[in-house]
Amino acid sequence: MEQQPRRKSWVVGPMIALALLCGVIIGKGWERTGHAGETYEELKTFSEVLNQVQKHYVDETKPKDLIQGAIRGMLSTLDPHSAYMTPEMYKEMQVETRGEFGGVGIQIGVKDNRLAVIAPIEGTPAHRAGIKAGDFITKVNDDPTKDLTLMDAVQKMRGPKGSKVNLTIQRDGATDPLVFTLVRDTIKIESVKSKVIDNLGYVRLTQFQEATGRDLSKAIKQFKEQKVQGTILDLRNNPGGLLTAAVDVSEQFLPSGKLVVYTKSREGKKDEWFAKSKDQLEDLPVIILVNEGSASASEIVAGALQDWGRAVVVGTTSFGKGSVQTILALGDGSGLRLTTAKYYTPKGRSIQSTGITPDIVVKLPTPVLAKADGKPTEKDQEGKIVKPPTGKDASPPSGKSPEEASPKNGTGPQSSPAEVGGELSLDQDVQLQKAVELLKSWKIFKELKSS
Repeated sequence: MEQQPRRKSWVVGPMIALALLCGVIIGKGWERTGHAGETYEELKTFSEVLNQVQKHYVDETKPKDLIQGAIRGMLSTLDPHSAYMTPEMYKEMQVETRGEFGGVGIQIGVKDNRLAVIAPIEGTPAHRAGIKAGDFITKVNDDPTKDLTLMDAVQKMRGPKGSKVNLTIQRDGATDPLVFTLVRDTIKIESVKSKVIDNLGYVRLTQFQEATGRDLSKAIKQFKEQKVQGTILDLRNNPGGLLTAAVDVSEQFLPSGKLVVYTKSREGKKDEWFAKSKDQLEDLPVIILVNEGSASASEIVAGALQDWGRAVVVGTTSFGKGSVQTILALGDGSGLRLTTAKYYTPKGRSIQSTGITPDIVVKLPTPVLAKADGKPTEKDQEGKIVKPPTGKDASPPSGKSPEEASPKNGTGPQSSPAEVGGELSLDQDVQLQKAVELLKSWKIFKELKSS
């Protein structure tokens, strides 16, 4: 089968300080279809309503505001990921994929019909404060999120650097809501972080950006020079990004010509993306780490390598974001984000609402929840004796006020998987421990087989 030409595509965008969990392909327009007569008949009613509102509504209204509100309402009836972007939002979305934007550092989506935290971005106000993947945002300041669209929620959480926003969080296991006060900041994302652990190459991808494939290639080159015995690809709390970046990452582990992912539209039209020849780590074993914060592009990579038997997936079931949104530029500089397809793994698995199931399930220990006075109860301990934090882990990050660094009622700062104070910590990361153990065992059994 011929390789299809690549298009610049998003599988999770925009990363505003938060990111809407949605797959995106840049489009140029649509062919005109039927049902025009029926559409124009309904538009007559819309025009009448618009006219009556302008004439009789108690306050003066602007036609532009009314029409934009109507567009938002129309798209909100479709699904959580279809949305209208003002010219300002559309421009910002294009800039954000380069890895720098303003906000609090939360990727958001909709799960169980609620506004959910897909993952906090490492090193951001949200991450430092202890917001976690799987949290549900019930209020932004004093405004409930129940009837907000994703775009509306993003707009409410945006703001200038140094300004504050309160988020009310509902967390599984917590009796009372947790209220976080976050100070907005400029968010810069380093999408590839790598290190050698026990002669094993460890690389963490925080997002899929334009430079992710290139930066990963550099890390792999260093691994080859150090003659590592295996690779750990950490995709935990990675909400996705560019579809093309997901393909770039996948093809550094797959032979040329292998199918990475395909999309299928309502009409059944398929678009396919294949691996091209890359400088690889040959046949060295690969472990992929995923969790409930791994979404979209992360699931594409994990699914592709799992389907082709190139990697063992370890962790917990991923988020399950398998729909594709097409971005269409409109005449006034605004944009339309519309769900147009679903994507599938090479073996035809749709991960929409189901996610990628790990080959080996390893759950992280349930964190201890603090009460308003900051002291955990016996019930919170779940039968375990937990030592109180000491040293730098007992206080807010340097230079951060307690108000910014911790919630008014809830947990203190939480490290992301595999990291404590910016350093990898095997002792505190059971999923990473399992990956290291598997790769070491792999080497032992290979040597037994060859002896």
